[in-house]
Amino acid sequence: MLIDVITLFPEMFAGPFGDSIVKRAIDNKILEIRFTQLRDYAFDKHKQVDDSPFGGGSGMVLKPEPVYRAVRDVLSKSEDVLPRRILITDPGGKTFNQAKAKELAKFNRLIFICGHYEGFDARIYDLADEKISIGDYVLTGGELPAMVIIDAVARMLPGVLGAEDSAQTDSFFDGLLEFPQYTRPRDFEGKVVPEVLLSGHHENIRKWRFEQSLKLTRENRPDLLTGAEK
Repeated sequence: MLIDVITLFPEMFAGPFGDSIVKRAIDNKILEIRFTQLRDYAFDKHKQVDDSPFGGGSGMVLKPEPVYRAVRDVLSKSEDVLPRRILITDPGGKTFNQAKAKELAKFNRLIFICGHYEGFDARIYDLADEKISIGDYVLTGGELPAMVIIDAVARMLPGVLGAEDSAQTDSFFDGLLEFPQYTRPRDFEGKVVPEVLLSGHHENIRKWRFEQSLKLTRENRPDLLTGAEK
């Protein structure tokens, strides 16, 4: 998968993508992430990409020209990889979830447009296939949401995780929270691993895990129970 990120702060991504699973995916050529500095597409010598909004109001708004130039240049620099999806991280978008991560993982190319300041000139939204939000709160820019989405999508790509079924047992993959996990020792300060997990009976273990997932979801996220799978 090829991911392009158009941003004013590409350096923000160095830490999160320089370690762990995303780095492994990049090193193994499963994932390629490229960053485009939005200021490089400004017209004036001061590299200004924002302006005050018509009609007044506080704050500055990202101008359409630099963003359009950046997206068009990104698309022209290499042969387009299809299918692709152009995304804007925006609090007005649909809330990101595991189902969306699985959906986005089916594309061969994703292009993220990260906003900043008080938002976008409304005409910029015409560039995107969709807007995505990671929650009902306000951040200083679209970089952190882009990191979250890319991390979640990367886990869905074949070959990224050590075990092929690891992603399928994650919380939210099938609509439920993940079941409890245990490792050695069997008895830690009187807290004992459930016997069913030591039985070697795979069907009983599967049923126990589903029941535990259901229990945890009912207690902590009952809103997820609609449409839960067995």
